[in-house]
Amino acid sequence: MARRTRLEDSTCAIAQALDVVGDWWTLLIVRDTARGVHRFDELQRELGMSRKVLTERLHLLVDADVLTRVPYQERPVRYEYRLTPRGHALLPVLVALQDWGDAWVLGDGGTTATATEASTEARRVHELVGTRLPELQLLDDHAELRDPVAKGTPFTVLYGFPGAYARADSYPPGWSDIPGTPGCTLESRTYRDHQPDFAAAGATVHGVSTQRPDEQRAFAEKENLGFPLLSDADLSLIAALRLPTFRAAGASRLKRLTLVIDRERVVRDVQYPVTDIAGSVTAALATVRRLSGAE
Repeated sequence: MARRTRLEDSTCAIAQALDVVGDWWTLLIVRDTARGVHRFDELQRELGMSRKVLTERLHLLVDADVLTRVPYQERPVRYEYRLTPRGHALLPVLVALQDWGDAWVLGDGGTTATATEASTEARRVHELVGTRLPELQLLDDHAELRDPVAKGTPFTVLYGFPGAYARADSYPPGWSDIPGTPGCTLESRTYRDHQPDFAAAGATVHGVSTQRPDEQRAFAEKENLGFPLLSDADLSLIAALRLPTFRAAGASRLKRLTLVIDRERVVRDVQYPVTDIAGSVTAALATVRRLSGAE
């Protein structure tokens, strides 16, 4: 693919970046690779593009060190395409585009931590049922890497929340005025109080937000949660599942939602939007009991 930047654009980082990822198909390849689609035939099936165009774009991304080729078969040699560290650094760009599209193309431009049940983003989240979460690890509230899918139990209840802090003065300015943000503390406390019920039904509870691990640890210790909070500050989980976000205090924040995931990493149930905080915990418990046959 020919370079498009002009000589006078040589110091413009936007122009130089667009030389690599300024093509419709190129960014969609990065999007699907982040979702766990790594093989040529899978990418072609997901994207519906010609083999010639896909080959050209993959070569471009490999040459630009956004993707790397990893062999998965010897005879004949076949390769998977994986994001490099340089490619992972593009995830905030993808999430920002999705956020902008949800807010300004599919929405009315307002800042909100929730959605209507009839919204396009709600439909996108509910379409996660039956999909598989790719292998990834997040930092927990002790800054240790942890799989968001728990080992040793049939189900993981992964509840995403915008942000919770140990001190009231730590919340960003205007936080409580954003629709959908209030309730994070109540949600975590309710999961804490019902943790024995989830364990009895064969489920592990994990909370996830885009906060730093130290912020999550301070909150978890204050509330004596007893289960880990995971940090998706690098947006890898959000990009993998195309989870909805909003911007507040200069950072991407996860909108409130709940996923029930089985040990095979398959999403079995989704709650979005979550408007009844305590009711959503009860609903998640009922779902786990139904799936495990414990009702």
